[in-house]
Amino acid sequence: MDSYQGLRDFIRRHKVEMIDLKFSDLFGRWQHLTLPVSAFEPAVLERGVAFDGSSVAGFRRKEAGDLVLIPDPGTALLDPFWEMPTLSLICQAAHADTCTSFTRDPRAIARRAIEYLRKSGVATDSLWLAELEFYIFNEVSYGNEVNAAFYRINSEEADWNAADSGAKQLGHNIPHQGGYHAIPPLDRLYQLRARMVKLIEQAGIPVRYHHHEVGGPGQCEIELTRRPLLQSADGTMWAKYLIKNAAIKSGLSATFMPKPLYAEAGSGMHFHQNLVRGRKNLFHGRVGAEGLSELALFYIGGLLAHGRALLALTNPSTNSYKRLVPGFEAPTLLFFGLANRSAAIRIPKYAQEPAEKRIEFRPPDGTCNVYLAMAAMLMAGLDGIRRRIDPRKAGMGPINTDIRRLRPEELQGITPVPASLREALQALQEDHAFLTTAGVFPEEFVSVWAEQKVAREADEVQNRPHPYEMTLYYDF
Repeated sequence: MDSYQGLRDFIRRHKVEMIDLKFSDLFGRWQHLTLPVSAFEPAVLERGVAFDGSSVAGFRRKEAGDLVLIPDPGTALLDPFWEMPTLSLICQAAHADTCTSFTRDPRAIARRAIEYLRKSGVATDSLWLAELEFYIFNEVSYGNEVNAAFYRINSEEADWNAADSGAKQLGHNIPHQGGYHAIPPLDRLYQLRARMVKLIEQAGIPVRYHHHEVGGPGQCEIELTRRPLLQSADGTMWAKYLIKNAAIKSGLSATFMPKPLYAEAGSGMHFHQNLVRGRKNLFHGRVGAEGLSELALFYIGGLLAHGRALLALTNPSTNSYKRLVPGFEAPTLLFFGLANRSAAIRIPKYAQEPAEKRIEFRPPDGTCNVYLAMAAMLMAGLDGIRRRIDPRKAGMGPINTDIRRLRPEELQGITPVPASLREALQALQEDHAFLTTAGVFPEEFVSVWAEQKVAREADEVQNRPHPYEMTLYYDF
């Protein structure tokens, strides 16, 4: 649907009673406001619906807070979780007086990145695929007070319940880090994942597959298929929404938090990506065993050269850096390799056909704002193409063996990922010109992002006593 009349026809056909307007805040959480269908006039698409931008963190100051939401008719879908038939529309924020795009709106930034790609002449489009890793828990509780801090998580699949004498046990619990491709009765979440996939596909978002992931206490993966950047970002937001609400509807809780469990596998959001011109895949070529084009190598060079700065947007939480540690499949060094799951950029070995050739950037996780993360990755890759950054000559790979088997001298010169959110934000402040090229990211974006992230997250976590510090230091 691309017009008001088309939406009106849809509303009549499906007996819609509510119009839900969804938009992304700066940090990647969907917000929404809802209109009764009686209030849905042509002016809603033309001039938008007013809201207080100063109440959305990182958007506007209180003295200049008025913004409007402009719905995109092409995003219309029925929301499956409302009791009343509800039409959902994804929106972009705009200035209330002129209806021109609000420059900090994440979806607008993604649009500008696409426009920059096309104007550059490098490609006509980019294709993206997100791997959605998440945990599903039976119970979650947490609290932070002046005199107490705690969290408690439970999963009926977890091996810590195998010896529980206080509840009935049937002996089918997944061993520690033993959940990869587990089958029922170990995999107790198959039916729920299948319902999630059905909901995602009913929303017009193709799914490649779903399975149980490594984390024994309920870790799952649903992998989407490649689509153009904006459709992929919208689809990823929808998929997260559907996954979380389907879990709640089943009396369970789904989280995309990167590291909710100590010593268990973390959850990433790996992004597969490639550039195309029409139907031609520009990443397919004959360079090395990877079968990449020279352009693809330069794109990789840009991602890796700007990798530390990128992680401030692709891994923007304090919890992100509890996942990016040695001993798991999460990458800790910025290099590329063929089929190497310890690499920051993996070239999938199974993607041999010209149309399938792509790269996979593995550091990101589900706390990212997908619009900002994808736009930033695209801008980094394009900068690599513009500057012809060859990752082979820069010592960034290829490395096709497990890095744990390499001697320290073999790893010298390979840049590590940041060790903390604060370190990533510092890298972004030192290296962000590639983002603001052609005004894709507004000039003030980095300072606003860093200020908000430090004040709201890094400082708040750092300044609190940690429960484990009681174990370490209380008896001093």
